[in-house]
Parts: sequence; C-alpha cells; structure tokens
Amino acid sequence: MLVKVDAVLSKEEVCQCRRVLEAAPWVDGKVTAGAQSAIAKYNLQVPEDAPEARELGDLVLRALGRSATFYSAVLPLKVFPPLFNRYDAGMKFDAHVDNAIRFVTGASGRIRTDVSSTLFLSEPDEYDGGELVIQDTYGEQKIKFGRRRSRDLSRHQPSSRRTDHARLALASFFWTQSMVKDDGQRALLYGFDEAIRDARGKLGDEDAAVLALTATYHNLLRRWVEM
Repeated sequence: MLVKVDAVLSKEEVCQCRRVLEAAPWVDGKVTAGAQSAIAKYNLQVPEDAPEARELGDLVLRALGRSATFYSAVLPLKVFPPLFNRYDAGMKFDAHVDNAIRFVTGASGRIRTDVSSTLFLSEPDEYDGGELVIQDTYGEQKIKFGRRRSRDLSRHQPSSRRTDHARLALASFFWTQSMVKDDGQRALLYGFDEAIRDARGKLGDEDAAVLALTATYHNLLRRWVEM
C-alpha cells in the first residue's frame, strides 16, 4: 500500500529544515546501510548523532503527531528517529530491500520496520531525476512523494541537475513499527477509516450507521493490534 500524506510540514518548517541542512555535516550514506544496501547506495547523509539530525528529527516527529492521515495509514507504535539524506548530480540508490529490524543508535531499543517513509524536502521541479522507484505487485512506480512497505524493492533514480546550493534532492527517511504488523490488515483498516470519515461528513457523528461502522472498526483494531 502506497499512501501520499500531504502537508506534513508547514512551509516555515520546510524552510527551517533546509536552512539547518545547509549547515549540517554530510557523510557517505553507506554508514546506515545493511550489507546488500551498501553495495547499491550512493548518496550523502547527515550522521545519526549529529545535533542537526536530532533537532530536525524531533521536528518531523512532532509533525507526524499532527497528521491524521499518517496515523490512520500507519497506526504507529514506534518510529525510528528520522534520518536525512541528499542526492547530488549523478547520485543514486539502486534496487534494495530495507532491513526487517533496525537498532536505534545510542539506545537499547530496536524496531520492526513495517512501514518505510520518505518525506521530501525539495520541490519536484527543483531537480531532474531522483524519483523514488517502487517495484511491487503492480510493477514499477516512479514517485517524488509517498510511503512504502519495507519489503518492496525500491531505488532512487540518478539526479542530473544542480541547484544553487548543489543539493538536488533533500529528504527525511524513517521506519515505523505499526501496531498492526500485517500490511493487508492495515490497508483494510485505512480504507475503513476513510469510509467512516466520509460518512461522518455526510451523515454526522450521531448517525446510527456511522456509530455501527466506528464500533466495527475499533473491534477489528482490538483483534489485530499488538502492543
């Protein structure tokens, strides 16, 4: 299931992210790649323990907490601290699969990577190429936005046009452990929740059908949620 979540960050927050990233240190993106991904990964990344990464990571997490669409689609239990990457001209990330488990740097915790997310910080018309390419059940999809399942194959197309700051594609990426680990069940719940919100808008919160649908949704949550 691919879900586009619009306006996660305000324009002011995007400007703040870009301003901080302009002054941030950048290292080879392979530092957080697994054995297979390291062979395919050619980009730059802000170190996980850099103050800039922590500052902007907290900003992204606060923004996700405001997003009803993100919560409905992902049903988050744990979110890996957001990371930040950059693709300059010619950089790319060939086909790869994300690790199923991620260990949180500097902590004893770990998360299961049920959902992988990319939060774009550059406008699509600011660079050529650089699409996130997802290979799933329906073939290849090229996008400059979105959320993806960690088990899908993905890659980033090479970027080919420089900007004034020589930073073509800026993004935050992170993984989420969902309360509902089965992707099919999450998709059903997301569709169900969308239908309920539509019915509420047309019929009102006190309509008997809306109440019945809401009760069924929550009963399914109780059946499928793992805490």
